[in-house]
Amino acid sequence: MTGRLSQRTTRAIGLAFVVLVAGTTLWERFAAPAATPAARATGTTTAPAAQGTTRADNASLLAAVRAKATDRSVSAGGRVIRILADDNEGSRHQRFIISVGRDLTVLIVHNLDLAPRVPLAVGDSVALLGDYVWNDRGGLIHWTHHDPAGRHVPGWIAHAGRRYQ
Repeated sequence: MTGRLSQRTTRAIGLAFVVLVAGTTLWERFAAPAATPAARATGTTTAPAAQGTTRADNASLLAAVRAKATDRSVSAGGRVIRILADDNEGSRHQRFIISVGRDLTVLIVHNLDLAPRVPLAVGDSVALLGDYVWNDRGGLIHWTHHDPAGRHVPGWIAHAGRRYQ
């Protein structure tokens, strides 16, 4: 029997392969985030926001503000109070300002080369995960998108029941 697998082992390996292929196919068909053709080409997605992801705990953001932190991962949520013109120098970025509570506003800088545009209007609620950078005007949050290289924690913006990453 050296060099050959038993018939029972061969069947078990074959069955495991079939289960793996079937599971992958079902995942892609029913559970994977939907993507537009343009998003498929760049690897970006918009998907229904999973339950619990549209609520943000601002505690990490408030701690980062108090510490005057730079490049700290935070979750945040608030209302859009101003939509700014896109920044088209270098990588294109969608820019808007959210109000977090009464005394804090934060600039959100969302990379449009790596993630789809979030369809926003003043007054809309958003939740997000990204990296905070302190400044004396309230700071900014960037990295609200996936990392194509897979080296950075993927960020996202949740709006109107969808997640943009």
